[in-house]
Amino acid sequence: MSSAKPSLDLLRSLTEEHVLRALMDRRRLTRAEIAALTGISKPTISEGVRRLVEAGLVLDTGERSSGRGRAGSYYALAPDCGAALVVSITPHGVVAEAVDPLGAVVAAAEIALVRDAGAGAVGLALTEAVAEVGARVGAEVGASGAGRFGLAVVSAADPVDRRTGRLVHLPDAPFLVGDLDAPALLAGAVDGPVLVDNDVNWAARAERASGAVVGSSDFVYLYLDEGLGCAVVSDGEVRRGHAGLAGEVAHLLTEGPDGRAVRLTEVFAQLGLRRPGSTAIDVGLLRRRVADAPDGDATIAALGAAISGVLDAVTALADPEVVVVGGAWGRDDALVGELRRRSADLPRRAPVVAALAGDRPQLSGARAAALYQLRESVVAAVRAPAGDQDRERE
Repeated sequence: MSSAKPSLDLLRSLTEEHVLRALMDRRRLTRAEIAALTGISKPTISEGVRRLVEAGLVLDTGERSSGRGRAGSYYALAPDCGAALVVSITPHGVVAEAVDPLGAVVAAAEIALVRDAGAGAVGLALTEAVAEVGARVGAEVGASGAGRFGLAVVSAADPVDRRTGRLVHLPDAPFLVGDLDAPALLAGAVDGPVLVDNDVNWAARAERASGAVVGSSDFVYLYLDEGLGCAVVSDGEVRRGHAGLAGEVAHLLTEGPDGRAVRLTEVFAQLGLRRPGSTAIDVGLLRRRVADAPDGDATIAALGAAISGVLDAVTALADPEVVVVGGAWGRDDALVGELRRRSADLPRRAPVVAALAGDRPQLSGARAAALYQLRESVVAAVRAPAGDQDRERE
């Protein structure tokens, strides 16, 4: 084993990384505060801060600490460290946000969509929302010019081809907007990578980060809204499948209202719970029926039987620690209670819990991913060459 010492460049880059991460977490700090937080000596931190100021990544805010002892200058990340673009595409509209390395949403825009808008209208709304956010952000946080972003994360309420980021056609999908190519549409606004995934996968990530299953590495997230979806999290990772279509449960066979085998999506047609001329579930009607239903109501029983059949299949395949149920009507107390009762009789049981991660969990999940990638890109600017890191590991 080599006893070679790490290079001076590596030690400097590690110090600068510690400084940057401390400022990302605390917004502004004096050099003495950074030294106390990181455990690195004050002289070393002072040199690291000086180099970062010269590199344009950190600035002196002009503010000074008060109280006993010598006043210290407060330092913060420079505004031009960049911003990440976060986009959510749903049947109701397109939301675009700019997120800075501190995790703050510094600009946002939302453009409403009419139902069944189609790929053209969705694409236009996407480009308009992004342009509006870019104009608000301007050169203050733009990485390579006014209105441009270093990376983007997109959530879409349709299946996503994991290789291309394009939305995918599936039979009877209620929100089909055609082969929308988000990476291509965003090419004029984003200099770096564009990560696209479906909304259910992003919602599952939000539940793991700050929802009903914080820290869990193996769970299933069942999404019950106008559309139907499922995310399988195994060993801490969302499993997307070969083409990105893992978790598309709408066409799984289950028990219908008459006791016969039927695909899950057809259960809602048989119960009269679809919107006219659409495969989308009428959420308002469903919730009214459930809310007004007496104990033992046939609608709740039929929904419980159908969804439990799906959970039986998913649980047998994925072996989750817990099942999270989310979506506009998936968190309903009566339905969750029915699923808990029925899950107790399944051959492979897993606790059923209601989702907690807010009204737009998909946006929260995408935003967290964008923040992580943005911070990594800022830190990457000061990391030592790979050769120095390899020598450190020897």
